Amino acid sequence: MRASPTSPIITIETRRTGQARQRQDRLSRTALLLLPPLTAFWLMQFVLGAMPWEMSVGAAAANWLVLGGLYWTASAVTGRAAVCCVVLHLLAGLWGAANYFVSVFRGTPILPWDFTALGTAAAVAGSYRFFLTWRMGTAVVLWVLLAAGLRHQYRRERFRPAEGDLRRRGSLLLAGLVCLIPVFRPQLLGALGVETDVWDQIGAYRSGGAAAEFLRNMEFMKIQAPADTTPERAAEIVEDVGTDPAPAADVDRPNIVAIMNESWADFEDYGNLSLSESVMDYIDGLEGAVRGHAYTSVFGAGTSASEFEFLTGDSMAFLPSGSIPYQQYVLGPSDSLATLLKGYGYDTLAFHPGERTSWQRNSAYPRLGFDAFKCGEDMDVPQTEEHGYVSDDSDFKQIIWEFEHKEAGKPLFLFNVTIQNHGSYTVEDYPAQVHLTDEPGRYPKAEQYLTLANKTDEAFHLLVDYFKQQEEPTIIVMFGDHQPSVEQEFLDKAYGVTQDQMTMEQYMGKFKVPFVIWANYPLEGEAPEITSLNFLAQYVLRDAGIQTSLFGSYLWDLQKTLPAVTFAGYWDAEGNAHSHLEENGRFDALIQDYERVQYNELFGGKDRVDRLFASPGNGR
Repeated sequence: MRASPTSPIITIETRRTGQARQRQDRLSRTALLLLPPLTAFWLMQFVLGAMPWEMSVGAAAANWLVLGGLYWTASAVTGRAAVCCVVLHLLAGLWGAANYFVSVFRGTPILPWDFTALGTAAAVAGSYRFFLTWRMGTAVVLWVLLAAGLRHQYRRERFRPAEGDLRRRGSLLLAGLVCLIPVFRPQLLGALGVETDVWDQIGAYRSGGAAAEFLRNMEFMKIQAPADTTPERAAEIVEDVGTDPAPAADVDRPNIVAIMNESWADFEDYGNLSLSESVMDYIDGLEGAVRGHAYTSVFGAGTSASEFEFLTGDSMAFLPSGSIPYQQYVLGPSDSLATLLKGYGYDTLAFHPGERTSWQRNSAYPRLGFDAFKCGEDMDVPQTEEHGYVSDDSDFKQIIWEFEHKEAGKPLFLFNVTIQNHGSYTVEDYPAQVHLTDEPGRYPKAEQYLTLANKTDEAFHLLVDYFKQQEEPTIIVMFGDHQPSVEQEFLDKAYGVTQDQMTMEQYMGKFKVPFVIWANYPLEGEAPEITSLNFLAQYVLRDAGIQTSLFGSYLWDLQKTLPAVTFAGYWDAEGNAHSHLEENGRFDALIQDYERVQYNELFGGKDRVDRLFASPGNGR
């Protein structure tokens, strides 16, 4: 006897099937809501170069909450969880890839303040070569499989929401908004073990998660004041110094040319390379010049940080890793080498043959006291290029043009930032002319860079030859802003040690750049054995016979004990390198005093002690 369609047996079976389907649907919906933030986090970290299972539970939970806040809020608003899931994984993968590339190009991942320099990034991004790593290729495959696997869910979400769906979406929206609280209070992520490491940002991103660590860095958008940083204390520190540096030249207000040469480094100085020709033979043999090496606070990128240190005497050691002072802290009239020299009657001009808005120089230079700023589009001489950038030859000819057209008898301070040697060193139709004799062609980026550095040496030769013929006294200083971002294997070869085996002294060597000071009058000052960019301007003033400010005198006195202070670390007068992470260091008091004075200068507001930075020449 066959059961009828309405028999109890079929009814029970149908009910069981329906209940099982409902349980399965609920389980699927729950998984679709809870798992995507976690899997998106894993995908992001995998692309960045970290294995997700190597991370702590706290870090995973923190990033799950951050990504979950975005995902749940979007799902609640749109009602399309499957679509939001696919988009979330796409954005997470792109965020991981973006941080990977930025860390490769400049040594640090994307930081909150980078979004104030998007114009600069866009201007130079085209010169870099982007490539697909095996991790990125794997991530693309996984994302395609995810998008295909959810295709049935897309169709279900197109229909009108079922009864009660608005209530569920409201609950989901509330949960998402709660999880977005760390966006506004990132310090809460510390409860889950997510801590910043300003000395190793990429390491922190890999261990703490690229989403949560980015948020934690937002805390540094505002600098915490050091203890006892009152105006009275700042004045006491600066005024308790010795005498000014003795002038090293008998000359009255010479013209001053300061050239910060893009990515100019001296790899030959390490003594581990054999090159087809020296790339600094003219400068190394220049008679009457003061030559040496200075330490910077950045590697591979971050030009404006080096400008900031040279012009102001401030140090990036007291500012967050990767921060951009021109965008974040130089927000009003600020004292600098330009303001000091204006007090002595100098005209002040800044010149950079690149984009006007790069690093927001068009805003920063007037605030730093420059009368005028010229960029690439303002150049008065014909432009030639090297690997896509304005050559140093053209750049230096513009310097000559400025002197030939300046007001007669009035001294000029010209600050020039070059661009010829800028990365990326991947232009295929630019053949290298300088090679490693033992491994020619193995490091094409490095050999292209060395070729460019050689052209810098040749262009500087022509610049010096011009000023040798001029009667007006003129002093020129040229220094590098940071070392270039080339093959890591080449850098290991140049340094003579791999990155993971470096001592503190060898690590500081990554931040060493050359400098040369030359004048068309006799220089008697000795070159420092060790210095840093924040102290270098004091040597220029000494060799120009110009009295510095009280703050400059303080810097001169400080460098007698600590001749180089950078973000990476510092050197003492005995030739020992130190990390800022050392506990109970014997120089802590000096470092802290320097930080107090700098904080007062940058953030003192109405309590800023202006007279400490004023030029003795203007009577302020």
